[in-house]
Amino acid sequence: MAITGLGHTGFWVNDLEGMRDFYTRVLGLTVTDEDEERGIVFFSSRPDEEHHEFVLQRGRTAPAGTKLSHQVSWRVDSLESIIAFHHRFRAEGIEVQQEVTHGNAIGIYFFDPEGNRNEVYLRIERDVRQPFRKTIDLDQAPEEIFAEAERLLAEGGPAYQPVQ
Repeated sequence: MAITGLGHTGFWVNDLEGMRDFYTRVLGLTVTDEDEERGIVFFSSRPDEEHHEFVLQRGRTAPAGTKLSHQVSWRVDSLESIIAFHHRFRAEGIEVQQEVTHGNAIGIYFFDPEGNRNEVYLRIERDVRQPFRKTIDLDQAPEEIFAEAERLLAEGGPAYQPVQ
């Protein structure tokens, strides 16, 4: 018996319509199913491959500000996509916690309209001991961002050097 991957995750929400708008318009997810009577919406980033990876359902009972989950991380295909999200979040006034390099990824931590932390990230194929999290400037050209990520990793010291 073995777990082969995460199938989907979801949030209880107060404002289903507002959250639906955020995850479709801002993040670009596709609604694959919904039931208005039950107040539930299913989303996928790959609807031709996966019916849903994310679910929102009306019925949140925790007070505003209560930490319910650590984060949901969304993998992207390129550094250009990370940069595009950087600009989109700024234009939309989305609260960004930090833009980072983890040595094995470059990402943006941000909050949805109800305060749930999310991350969009680009996986970099290397093994770097975690936690490694350094702020990176995404207002640069892609080659400069990659160079800064390498410099920050080197400054992390021997413990954070990629495993050979």
